[in-house]
Amino acid sequence: MYATPLAPANPLQGRSFLEPADLSTDELGGILRLAHELKAGVAPSARTLLRGRTLALLFEKPSLRTRVSFEVAITTLGGEALFAAGNEMLVGTRESPEDAARVLSRYVDAIVVRTHAHEPLERFARAASIPVINGLSARAHPCQALADILTIEERFGSVAGLRVVYLGDGRNNVAHSLAQAVVMLGGSMRFATPLSHRPSQAMLAHLAKLGAGRGGEARAFTDPIRALRGADVVYTDVWTSMGDEHLHERNSAMLLPYAVTQASFTYAASHAIFMHCLPAHRGQEVAAGVIDGTRSLVFDQAENRLHAQKALLLALMTDGKGTTL
Repeated sequence: MYATPLAPANPLQGRSFLEPADLSTDELGGILRLAHELKAGVAPSARTLLRGRTLALLFEKPSLRTRVSFEVAITTLGGEALFAAGNEMLVGTRESPEDAARVLSRYVDAIVVRTHAHEPLERFARAASIPVINGLSARAHPCQALADILTIEERFGSVAGLRVVYLGDGRNNVAHSLAQAVVMLGGSMRFATPLSHRPSQAMLAHLAKLGAGRGGEARAFTDPIRALRGADVVYTDVWTSMGDEHLHERNSAMLLPYAVTQASFTYAASHAIFMHCLPAHRGQEVAAGVIDGTRSLVFDQAENRLHAQKALLLALMTDGKGTTL
């Protein structure tokens, strides 16, 4: 049985969430515990906690999981969603991020932004007087990381002491956010990438700082087999992110040795799980036999976007009361 950490005083109320490192380790753990509670269905009162609240979804990039999971989350908590896409909302293009944030703060109660560059999103969040949630930016995908950690905890109980291996583009937003959450919670993050896609030294140093004192660490390898040995979690993502389609051929050639194949997966621990944030390209970054195999948790991850984001909305938009068992 999980006890909610949010009541009686909730330090997250009114804050924004742009990447996992915006939270303390205790705050991150609190949101995850609440997500477990909500998924277990032991907090029926949560159905009305956001009654009368409106969540704006401002998406410059296409989405399946992010849009639907947030719309279902706010609706099942008693609130409403307002969606705007494409040319209806371009952060920093039609008007300044600051002006857009100040106007929207007078209309709605929280905003999810799915955008391109991260810096205009930071400006938008600083100017807003309501919580702003990063639904994806070029630098970070923190809501995916919450769902990933929730999934790992369901299987292993804790991230602490686990070895999580990410193969492919170690500089992309999913890798960046996952690594932050893993090291903050005491796990070991390993990147298996060519030098061209290796995390920057600044990123590795930042991860080392985040994990200091908690047992968390991050290392980068060019040899995928060396990275995979003894892994508890094997994770990959598409080789080319949205907006970088012109790099597809280059990335496909350079990242081919880092594909998760049935052969390479055998180097992980016998209990290892496979994870992918989706959408996936079978036969490219991952073999069909791996992603569709019995050790794949990709659809648990997808479902957990809903539960993690329900917990996040409650953490940022309420005082935490009413979330006790």
